[in-house]
Amino acid sequence: MNPMNRFLLCGCLLLLLVVLPASASPMLVSQSFTPNPPLVPGGQEQVVATFAIPSGTSFPKTHNLQMQTSLENARWNIQVILDGNNAAQQTASGSAAFINGEILSYSINRDVSFTVTIAGTVPASATGTVTVLDLVEIDNTGNVVPGSEILISQPVAGATVAPVQTTVPTLTLPPVTTAPPVTKSPGFSVVIALLGCCTAGLAWMRRRQ
Repeated sequence: MNPMNRFLLCGCLLLLLVVLPASASPMLVSQSFTPNPPLVPGGQEQVVATFAIPSGTSFPKTHNLQMQTSLENARWNIQVILDGNNAAQQTASGSAAFINGEILSYSINRDVSFTVTIAGTVPASATGTVTVLDLVEIDNTGNVVPGSEILISQPVAGATVAPVQTTVPTLTLPPVTTAPPVTKSPGFSVVIALLGCCTAGLAWMRRRQ
């Protein structure tokens, strides 16, 4: 490649870097609950979550955000905030809601955030934890952008965590056996006495002879 072509190629690459703004998925800034967790099965719950587009980046216009909740009869309110002022707003109902990338896409020098408010009923059969909000970014091919998922879940009242049980092996020792005491039979004592008498008699007879 001659120097002129190399110069033109570098210039085009530099122009692309300047013109195309960096993009990034939203980040969770804050969250609050009313009433405070743990969640009560069958009770009403409201969550307010605020997200922000990272500074120096721009949300792609061709992407959108998909949000889901396990709360029943959910009502959604989404408020976009631009440079500290309210901008676009939209509402939804049901277990899912979407945000079009068009209302989040601004130049990198703008301060863009949005607040999601969800009000609904905790399922009466809920146990363990409940997914209050599950947010993912969808690209223009309909696929989830890797690393974009933000999951907000809370424990249910009365849920207990089974303690970790540690099984300690026990050492089984063989039973201790004790030798039975030696029992002398009565006959053995009599025999010893008779032998003593016989020995004494023989000794007396020898002295007489």
